[in-house]
This record gives sequence, structure tokens and C-alpha cells, in this order.
Amino acid sequence: MPLPLLALAIAAFGIGTTEFVIMGLLPDMARDLGVSIPATGMLVSGYALGVTIGAPIVAIATANLPRKRALMSLIALFIAGNIFCALAPNYGFLMVARVVTAFCHGAFFGIGSVVAAGLVAPHKRAQAIALMFTGLTLANVLGVPLGTALGQAAGWRATFWAVTVIGVLAAAALAAWLPKHIEMQKSSLIREFSVLRKPQVLMVLGMSVLTSASLFSVFTYITPILEDVAGMTPHHVTLVLLLFGLGLTVGSTLGGKLADWRLMRSLLTLLACIAVVLTIFAFTCRQPVAAMATIFVWGVLAFAIIPPIQMLIVNRASDAPNLASTLNQGAFNLGNATGAWLGGTAISAGFALTTLPWVGVAMALLALGLTLWSATSERRLRRLAESSHSPRRNQPDIRRLGNRQ
Repeated sequence: MPLPLLALAIAAFGIGTTEFVIMGLLPDMARDLGVSIPATGMLVSGYALGVTIGAPIVAIATANLPRKRALMSLIALFIAGNIFCALAPNYGFLMVARVVTAFCHGAFFGIGSVVAAGLVAPHKRAQAIALMFTGLTLANVLGVPLGTALGQAAGWRATFWAVTVIGVLAAAALAAWLPKHIEMQKSSLIREFSVLRKPQVLMVLGMSVLTSASLFSVFTYITPILEDVAGMTPHHVTLVLLLFGLGLTVGSTLGGKLADWRLMRSLLTLLACIAVVLTIFAFTCRQPVAAMATIFVWGVLAFAIIPPIQMLIVNRASDAPNLASTLNQGAFNLGNATGAWLGGTAISAGFALTTLPWVGVAMALLALGLTLWSATSERRLRRLAESSHSPRRNQPDIRRLGNRQ
């Protein structure tokens, strides 16, 4: 892995750890803060909404900053936010600290994706994006299980102090390994935001929301599902989270290769497979071994879909790739918040934890339908463009007719 991509991956590891580790600490944090599990789950929604709201704000603030300076500023905000989380005296302060931390998330992955794609040959752009997102998947392989184990042993605050240290290491790597001069185009905010008038761009943002909602309607509450339904111990839950993270790592690499091969076909196939696997999980979640196998496959599919969607938004918004890529991260996290809220609402309404996979299935099918509509519309637009530029075969040759006369 080239050193600049490695630096981006280290930062992604820290950001991913602080985002996802809440799932493993949900019962412990609920007991310590004196709130319910659904209320603690809202810390996931609060973070996700922070990304969604912060993405356009930070995109505007960093639009014309040199790319390296922008990324360094964002990782500094990440470090400060995690310090506030570790020091939070109560639930309200922790929620605010999570939102502050989240403000760096969307812009970092958005700008980082464009920077990563620009560091390699055009035919390897999706794989470069996938390499950066490898840090995010490794956060689930190592960061979340280790953070969960640390939190269970030394208290959840210790986990946030550990993430702060990761943030400092990421900042050092970015400072040392990112090129001083990264090519970027000066942008007009009006021109950049005009990309949102393109239906095809809005469709991709919708895919991101629905895909992420499918994941987080179940994954936010994966610890209660595994403990209360499958009967696993907290130690076994940590191992399952590790297994899920391994699936994410495999999926991220697979998704990058699939996106460089057949972009839309890969998206459609992956979404259909996610719906099938979550359907299976609705039945296997009661049996520990079957649940573990299903969760691994689900992890592969859940992150295999991210590089193709990120590549698609960069392709369809080529006039404003930084803004569109950043907004796509906001869309992913809007889906995170929506999924966590849907799952919490179902639990609060009295539905069993075993109904949550069906919520994920519904979201995946909606995403599949929107993707199919987008692919059909894109083919239609391409055919119209080709026909408008091709010569009219049936139009008579005026010069030939003149000669005949």
C-alpha cells in the first residue's frame, strides 16, 4: 500500500472505531449513564446526524483549502471530539461530544476518497478508494472488538482515550506521508451545489441512505440480539464482532474490484444478496453457530457495496467530486441514523429483537428498487445522447439529389 493511502487508512481506522465501538458498549454505557438501551442507541443516531448536518457545512468551509491542510484540520477536530467524549460527565454532554466528533467524518472520507482516487491510474480508482476504506473495515476487525474488550475491562471512557491516541498517530502519518501539493480544482460553491439538481446524483445519495439504513437497523442492536436471543456471553459477542469485521475487510477489497469491473451490475447483485442474507439471519439469529456464519457473510456484503457507491457518486458528479463525495458520506450516515431510529422504534413499540432483520430486508429491497430505476434511467439517457450525436440514416443526401436534378 502506498504510504499516502496508508496514512488515509490509519485515519479511517480511528474514525471507524469511534463510530462503531458504541455497538459493543451499548449495555455498559446504558447502565453507567442511567439511560435505556434505545436511548443509548440514539448516540449512534446523534453521531450519524452530526455527519449528515456537518458534511455540507464542512464542505463549504474546506472547499478551497489545500487538500492536505483540510485533512489535517479534520483529524484535529476528530482528536478534540474524542477527548470530549472521554471526559463527558453525563448523557447530554456525551451526545454533544459525539456530534462534534462526527463533523469531521463526512468531509474526511469525502475529500479522502477523491485524493485516493487521484493518486493512482484511472482503472484502479475504485480499488484505491477501497484501500482507504480498508481502515474503516479494520476498525471493525480490530478497533471495535479491542475497544469493546477495553471498555468492558476498564470502563467505556478508556475506549475513547484509546481512540484519541489513534487519532494522534493518524495525524502524524498524514503530516509525514501525504504529498505537500495535491492537485485540486478551484471551485465555485454555486457550481458545486448545482450538482444536486442532477437526478442521477440524487439517486445515488438515496441508495446510500437506504443501504446504510438496512445495515444499522440491525447492527446497532447486534449486542442485545446476540446476548438475549442467541444466548451468547459478552466474550463471545466480542468474537462475533471480530468475525463481522473480518467480513467487512474481505467485502471492502471485493467491492473495489467489482466496481472497477462492472459497477451497476455489482451494485444490483450485492443489494439482492444483502436482502437474502438478512432474511436468513431472521431465522439463524437464535442459534449461535448459525448466527456467526450468517453475520460473517452479511459483513462481506455490507462493505462490498461501499466502494461501488462511492465510485458511482464521483463518476456522476465529476464537476464537483469533493462536495458530492462528502455529501454521500452524509447520506450514508443519515441512513445510519434512520436505521438506528427504526430499530429503536420497533423495540420501544414492543416488537421482539428478532423482527429487526426484517426491517433491514425492507430497506435493502427499497435500495435495490432505486438502484434498478437509476440503472434503467442511465441507459435511457445514454441511448438518447448517442442517438442525438449519430447521423440520421434515413435523411436524404441533398447534394446527391441536386446532382440527379
